[in-house]
Amino acid sequence: MVTKVVDLRSDTVTKPSDAMRAAMAAADVDDDVLGADPTARRFEGEMAALTGKDAALFVPSGTMANLISVLVHCDVRGSEVILGDNSHIHVYENGGISTIGGVHPRTVPNNPDGTMDVDKILAAIRNPDGALLYPTTRLICLENTHANCGGKCLSVEYTDKVGQIAVNHGLKLHIDGARIFNASVALGVPVHRLVKAADSVSICLSKGLGAPIGSVIVGSKAFIDKAKILRKTLGGGMRQVGVLCAAAYVAVRDTVGKLADDHRKAKALAEGLKKIKQFTVDSSSVETNMVFFDIVDPRISPNKLCQVLEQRNVLAMPASSKSVRFVVHYQISDSDVQYALTCVEKAVEELLKGGTKLEHLTNGTVKNAYWH
Repeated sequence: MVTKVVDLRSDTVTKPSDAMRAAMAAADVDDDVLGADPTARRFEGEMAALTGKDAALFVPSGTMANLISVLVHCDVRGSEVILGDNSHIHVYENGGISTIGGVHPRTVPNNPDGTMDVDKILAAIRNPDGALLYPTTRLICLENTHANCGGKCLSVEYTDKVGQIAVNHGLKLHIDGARIFNASVALGVPVHRLVKAADSVSICLSKGLGAPIGSVIVGSKAFIDKAKILRKTLGGGMRQVGVLCAAAYVAVRDTVGKLADDHRKAKALAEGLKKIKQFTVDSSSVETNMVFFDIVDPRISPNKLCQVLEQRNVLAMPASSKSVRFVVHYQISDSDVQYALTCVEKAVEELLKGGTKLEHLTNGTVKNAYWH
């Protein structure tokens, strides 16, 4: 009887390691709103150096990190940002850039690999002569890795090309780098090189890296000075935040080296799922820690499959009306992967036989709400 829960809903579900908890308990702290927290200052300095940027700022969440970044670059209401139609900022962040910042999103279709066609980006840039009628383009946003596209990595060559477009047109480039370390490890390219063309980058510390809370924004000193004001405006100015930064430091130090193993386990999951004839999965498309698979048998729905899996202590989330997503993190073992695959096989058999009593989902999944 397996009592452990194998949680594949997201890499946001990790629990702080013992080393993180110890660092939090021992953290040297002060009031960060007054700029006096030494642990926060050290961590932000480390992240700035790691990404090759001048400065960094710890914020409570990735959504706030992206919102602040867009608002700093688009500091005039009626500005426009070019971003992917399937991007996290556009789909999952409550429309904050519009409702709070007065920034208009101009979407470009995301390709299956997470990119946007360069010619479509160029076509989306407004001609300044039309300022009387149209919003003013000020920013381009990329996402790396791209969650809704299966955790795909944007290459340094592509990012540089988009960065050059921004420079040529007097625009800024922001990268939603929630999982940029996954991209770095998968591509074999240092993070600082991967984001060299960006004016700002948001990095989530509580996804694959496993910290309990927080994201960090990096950019120029002038950018971070403005970001700090907006953080306070949005309610993100916290006091003894060194407690959280201490855990984040350990997460970066200890977990980056484990990301390649997460990617290997995700690939193993995909290979196992590929053997189940009711599913289709392209295992060759699994680049990082995410596995998406489509259900081709009409007798099985993503919601039903997730409910049956939950009864076997395997947690997952529907990705669409026809697909499910598994996300691997460093607290998922090889035996967890094998157990999950066994449970999926048994769940499929159970659903095909019919008569399974299904209860409402209790693992945090909301029906028809497809998450990140």
